Amino acid sequence: MMKSKGKILVVDDNAGIRSALQILLPMHFSDVMIIPSPAELISAAESFRPDAVLLDMNFHRDMNTGNEGLYWLGEIKSRFRDTEVVLFTAYADVALAVEGMKRGAFDFVVKPWENDRLIEILGKACARHRNNTRDTSADNTSGTDNTGSAGSTGGMEPMLWGSSPEMKSIRRTIEKIAPTDASVLITGENGSGKDVLAREIHRLSRRSSRKMTCVDIGAIAETLFESEMFGHVKGAFTDAKADHDGFFAQADGGTLFLDEIGNIPLHLQAKLLRALQDRKVTKVGGTKPVPVDIRLICATNMDIGRMVDEGRFREDLWYRINTIHITLPPLRERTDEIIPLAKMFLREFSEKYRRNAREISPAASDILLGNPWRGNVRELRNCIEKAVIMSEGTTLTEEDLSNFVSRNAGRDHWAKADEACREKTAEDGQDMTLEMIEERAIRNALKKYSGNLSLVAKSLDISRPTLYSKMKKYGI
Repeated sequence: MMKSKGKILVVDDNAGIRSALQILLPMHFSDVMIIPSPAELISAAESFRPDAVLLDMNFHRDMNTGNEGLYWLGEIKSRFRDTEVVLFTAYADVALAVEGMKRGAFDFVVKPWENDRLIEILGKACARHRNNTRDTSADNTSGTDNTGSAGSTGGMEPMLWGSSPEMKSIRRTIEKIAPTDASVLITGENGSGKDVLAREIHRLSRRSSRKMTCVDIGAIAETLFESEMFGHVKGAFTDAKADHDGFFAQADGGTLFLDEIGNIPLHLQAKLLRALQDRKVTKVGGTKPVPVDIRLICATNMDIGRMVDEGRFREDLWYRINTIHITLPPLRERTDEIIPLAKMFLREFSEKYRRNAREISPAASDILLGNPWRGNVRELRNCIEKAVIMSEGTTLTEEDLSNFVSRNAGRDHWAKADEACREKTAEDGQDMTLEMIEERAIRNALKKYSGNLSLVAKSLDISRPTLYSKMKKYGI
């Protein structure tokens, strides 16, 4: 048996597990060190210099939170950046595994383990470490500056245009207004992709070669609002150690995207309005107004019109940001986008987490199409990320999705509802005409799915255009 060149450091407090691994791992790897406590971990890693660490997640009796493992994962990655960490847990805790992977773990193994899988994962981790080490050496000798520019919009998911009438209409609007400097307000539910649409507007604009500066208004403390938005001069307040350009100045020549604009307090709205009207800002502690050239895009999940009526949002500011108003439909009304988005996220996370999944099974697709996605695109993305982490094959299956999406969400569920609807209409009216039965079926489906036309069309096994036509025919 040919051994891997890998060096493995094992940290586990269970004597039985240590004994088993002391027999198994040296058969496959050139160097193996096994220690019982994380107290020795850092010193062992410094002297042994492992390619990969097999790290237990819990080191105290009756404790299975995994917090210790996450802590030591962070310590390893902060001190030995290129050392790969494989998490070792006796508890099949999906959330913990996902969190560990997000924090930089290479992979995870659940006890009791399968020898072949454990060896495979550790082997891949060692190979990854060697590749990382070579890449780092190449970067250090190249003299190339790989630092990305601040405010870059690269690396974000592209706008995926669906074929629904609503999305086609939005696309036509975007293509018309993007080349202008008209202010745009994008509204829609949380997670529906308002930020992605804003980036698409910037990409199609004449300012696409310049920076898009994104600001989460809700994350700015009221006391720092003017400093963050307009900048400050050195000495303006205690911690003002140097001059600082605010977001307006940072976006000069490009696009300023103010997300969650509905969260701005009423007493600060006048300051924002003045800057937008004058296209000038004065730094905190400064006296000279500085001109700024920006294209403004705002987004919110709130009903700004109602806020204006209730006196919680200035009407003049509302008009200033609302030259063009686009309402982005929720994902449940854009069902044709669900599978393409899922496949896009599948590719992204398979690469990120080194998984082999490249396709989505028909059964898994049905489950995805049937889920209401109340968290919209953001929820779908999170679901696919978790499913990819848990996947083992080349195809994402319904089993991979089982912990994150209801099994009752697929087309079979809709078909049963449709069948029940048809049976009810037959029972209630044996002398009803076919058109009367059809109208009742549509009305019942509309009621059942709360007016969601995509779900209604699917439940009746007709296209949305056909549904529109029939609704018009029956005056629904």
